[in-house]
Amino acid sequence: MIAYLDTPSGISGDMFLGCLVDAGWPLAALRRTVEALALPAGSWSVEAEAVMRGPLRATLVHVRAAEGDQHRHLADVARIIDTADLAAAVKARARAVFTRLAEAEAAVHGSTVEEVHFHEVGALDAIIDIVGVCAGLHELGVTQLYASALPLGEGWVNSAHGRIPVPAPATLNLLTAVGAPVRPAPGPGELVTPTGAALLAEFAIFRQPHMRLQRTGVGTGQKDFAWPNVARLMLGEATEGGSHVVIETNIDDMNPELYGPVSEALFAAGALDVWLAPIQMKKGRPGVVLSVLAPATLESALANLILRETTTLGVRVHPAHRHEARRSFATVETPYGAVRVKLKWAGETVAGVKPEHADCLRLAREQKVAVRQVYEQAMSAGVRRFLAAEGPRG
Repeated sequence: MIAYLDTPSGISGDMFLGCLVDAGWPLAALRRTVEALALPAGSWSVEAEAVMRGPLRATLVHVRAAEGDQHRHLADVARIIDTADLAAAVKARARAVFTRLAEAEAAVHGSTVEEVHFHEVGALDAIIDIVGVCAGLHELGVTQLYASALPLGEGWVNSAHGRIPVPAPATLNLLTAVGAPVRPAPGPGELVTPTGAALLAEFAIFRQPHMRLQRTGVGTGQKDFAWPNVARLMLGEATEGGSHVVIETNIDDMNPELYGPVSEALFAAGALDVWLAPIQMKKGRPGVVLSVLAPATLESALANLILRETTTLGVRVHPAHRHEARRSFATVETPYGAVRVKLKWAGETVAGVKPEHADCLRLAREQKVAVRQVYEQAMSAGVRRFLAAEGPRG
């Protein structure tokens, strides 16, 4: 099963929980998940109620936790998760979400992942939100989450560090790390919280999939804006037929210097991949096949771009069926500095690690060493962290 999260008013941890419960994940299952964390007796409660947000009904999940000091390190949160009686896949994803939060907070405050203090996101209610969402997606059988572009509001919010601008700096770092698409908000306010951003950065591909709907859920948060403050979760089966196309054309009369700009324009317009292959054309002339893989919805736009930007007189289009590995990003430390690595997942296991070339190139220039040296150090760090025999450690 796949799921699509529509976020017209942004996303937070409790909004996500509301969507899951409204879509059919029993509230009792959420409570069992929290019980598995072995939190102090009487320190928490979880309730759900149907509320109105403007003209729309939605489920509001109340997560309440009573505690004193909520300033935890990543290791403290990981200890709570690791000792919980939960499925290994749920614990792995929850640790990964908190690792993303730690990396974002460390970047904001000039600290390290190990030293950074979680404040609001280290509180018990935030831990319940994150672990609850990981468990809910797992128990509903969601194998891939997709999400819409996120609305970013403006203004100021109070935090443990004082007043900070909206979107919160950690939220921006989390969304930037995965290249998340954003759009103007319907009004002011913090619509995307760091918790919501971390969950989507870990789980979501930011596009709307082809799917056959089976059920939906509507969730809301504590805030009530001048518009309906809701998120909608749609669950169903993927329908891949015709969802992608390959657009091709043969060219034998174009200046080779122009292929680079054409490829850049195609990627900027939404192409998933662009490649060139040498061929022999009529009268023995050498030529090139320009091929583009793209969502079917972009067929006309990309075909017109090729006709406009190249010398070809026509293109051909073939439907394509694609199986796509889930990907995510993490950061590893090397002797030359921090490097982002792309992780390829096979189910709940990391199946591949690849350092980001741009990071390796930047550090190589700064440190005056070969790019290969930085790349190999990043690869080694990524393999140790994510491909160890015991599995990914977030």
